Amino acid sequence: MIEPNREGEVWVFAEQEDKSLNDVSLELCSKARELADRLSVPMAAVLPGCNVRELSHRLIAHGADRVYYVDDALLQHYRTLPYARVMCRLITKYKPQIVLYGATALGRDLAPRIASTMRAGLTADCTDLDIGDHVDSNTTHRNLMLQIRPAFGGNIIATIVNHRRWPQMATVREGVMRLGEDDPKRRGEIIDEKVEFDDFDLAVRLIEQHRGKRTVNLKAARTLVAGGGGVGSKEDFQLIFDLAGAIGGAVGASRAAVDSGYIGKDHQVGQTGTTVRPALYIACGISGAVQHRAGMEESAKIIAINTDREAPIFSIAHFCIVGDFRKVIPMMIKAVKERV
Repeated sequence: MIEPNREGEVWVFAEQEDKSLNDVSLELCSKARELADRLSVPMAAVLPGCNVRELSHRLIAHGADRVYYVDDALLQHYRTLPYARVMCRLITKYKPQIVLYGATALGRDLAPRIASTMRAGLTADCTDLDIGDHVDSNTTHRNLMLQIRPAFGGNIIATIVNHRRWPQMATVREGVMRLGEDDPKRRGEIIDEKVEFDDFDLAVRLIEQHRGKRTVNLKAARTLVAGGGGVGSKEDFQLIFDLAGAIGGAVGASRAAVDSGYIGKDHQVGQTGTTVRPALYIACGISGAVQHRAGMEESAKIIAINTDREAPIFSIAHFCIVGDFRKVIPMMIKAVKERV
């Protein structure tokens, strides 16, 4: 644990693999830049790895004033203990007031280890971050990070603050923060750091590495056709694929459709799935629960098809079609083909 440091920087853990930055790290740079400006402090990124110094320039282009770069052959592949050692040493040395991590498999493994070692608080899977005041026992704590996340299965939105044990830390889900435009002309400082490791840090060895190929990339899709529990069956879900194929889009789904076994979890959109912002989102048989809307409501154009004219999805849709998707989708496919 470090003492509260009001002059401390806002940090982002820069997650990289195979000399490529994870998109969520760049998304967090944009948000961290905003938070740092509101606090009138510098924003920095921590980049551990091996021969990845050139990635520092991209972090600077996305808002970092400084990049703390730790180069070591032992950091070529991610292992929890060496990476945690790097972060804990640098946090102790520089005393940042905020540290942000992506809520990826790596971030969800690393951040709790650091929080435990530093005896600091950590809020997981945040969907928004803000700066605000908190009153506790008639004491006003100013300019704290407000860590906002769904709770109780997404039925409420909780705001969490940490004014006692710093740094204030959070993991943030991929896609919930907007990826800002990079500025190649932006200038920043790259600070080379050296961290020593002991035998305990190296207790785990990487013997082999196996990676499964990503089958779908919802975040990159410009057009998405998504089906919900109202589709009714795995066989009827084929209509969702047919429409997506006709318009050159990707296939998404609500949690209800995934839980019913109509499609795999990689296609899930929402608070417990992927957050998307396509140019066009077509929701078929999706009622529009708040958990699902949180993951797609910032789509540029939303078309909703539902038999229930009171369905919540219609409250955010730009175009509403009250009807059975089994009849509507074939008509849409026919219209698309005739136009082509």
